[in-house]
Amino acid sequence: MSQGWNGESAPPHNTRYVWSLACVAALGGLLFGYDTAVISGAIGFLTERFQLSEDLQGWAVSSALVGCIFGAAFAGALSDLFGRKKVLIATSILFTVSAIASALPRNLTEFVVARMLGGFGIGAASMLSPLYIAEIAPAGVRGRLVSVNQFAIISGMLVVYFVNAMIAYIGDRMAMQAWNVAYGWRWMFGSET
Repeated sequence: MSQGWNGESAPPHNTRYVWSLACVAALGGLLFGYDTAVISGAIGFLTERFQLSEDLQGWAVSSALVGCIFGAAFAGALSDLFGRKKVLIATSILFTVSAIASALPRNLTEFVVARMLGGFGIGAASMLSPLYIAEIAPAGVRGRLVSVNQFAIISGMLVVYFVNAMIAYIGDRMAMQAWNVAYGWRWMFGSET
């Protein structure tokens, strides 16, 4: 048995269960990385599809970050009110809704609103996932488990670069650049679900 904070014996922990919980919580990090980087492969097609000026391109790219600010700012209060686990579940729902809405907008305004909604989820998850992991992790493995979240963020970014490249390649392979402009970018955002 390990020692608790007050010198008393702490109950043994189930390492496999704690690692499983940490990996599930780190899915928030994976989605964070994926959602943050998905725009990089789609912005060229979005620009052509919606005839975006440089200013509007910047707005389309940064709109998720605006949502992040609010998500991170309110995540603590929401988790105190509803609990960390429930708010993390809500962020996954926001990711899903945002991915679908980002893939199906009729105009730039709908796209920006969808990205801001997803950004709120990103901000909340980026604050709550490592916090939740740190709270459930025994002291001896806490650092390793919290680093799983950072690994998940980078993995999400890496995965989406390959997904975006594959989708763009399919459009190019079909010799249909117009397909990428009309639909390819939609698949990039829809792949988040």
